[in-house]
Amino acid sequence: MFTTGFTMKPQEVAETMRGETIQWMKEWAAKLGSALGGSLVIEEEGKFYNRFIFITPAGTLSYYDKRHPFTLAGEHLIYASGKNDGILEYKGWKICLRICYDLRFPVWSRNTQNYDLLIYVANWPKPRINAWDTLLQARAIENMSYVIGVNRIGEDQKGHLYPGHTAVYDGLGNCVSVKSKESELVISAKLNFLEQQELRKQLRFLEDQDNFDLY
Repeated sequence: MFTTGFTMKPQEVAETMRGETIQWMKEWAAKLGSALGGSLVIEEEGKFYNRFIFITPAGTLSYYDKRHPFTLAGEHLIYASGKNDGILEYKGWKICLRICYDLRFPVWSRNTQNYDLLIYVANWPKPRINAWDTLLQARAIENMSYVIGVNRIGEDQKGHLYPGHTAVYDGLGNCVSVKSKESELVISAKLNFLEQQELRKQLRFLEDQDNFDLY
């Protein structure tokens, strides 16, 4: 929820799919010649969603609604659970979008659709940051995929601290970027599509994964 910070009062900040933030994202994606992504509160048909918006420079919009509300905080009582798979294609890459608490559920992120990049955006607190680091690495290894994890920094109104640890991992679980720590930082990493495809051909771990349908 990059425009507001995480909130349990969505009625105060919710926008529509034609709202100010999405128009702003479209304008800046075009100006920068770069895809932009981030989640925000969207109201649709009387329900509130934590929605990950992904916009290309051409203005193509894809989105993913968070599937796993954070029940420990009562999020499931306020936000609707998403039903779409969050898979999109951009510049020849198949990309999978996920949000925060989804990270704890490996089955939902399992690479059954042969995606190339898994992206998480999050509001992950300092006391559990070791889980964030470990689970991002695990998602990369088990799915043989690049993983980008973007976490907020700072302190919220309830005094909870958020230490960042934004990072990029490759399909072997190696961190291929700087890992941010408790300060604003621009992070960049070069992702090699052909190298990842070759790694999958050599190791073929994805060919041995269990087959299942998730409803």
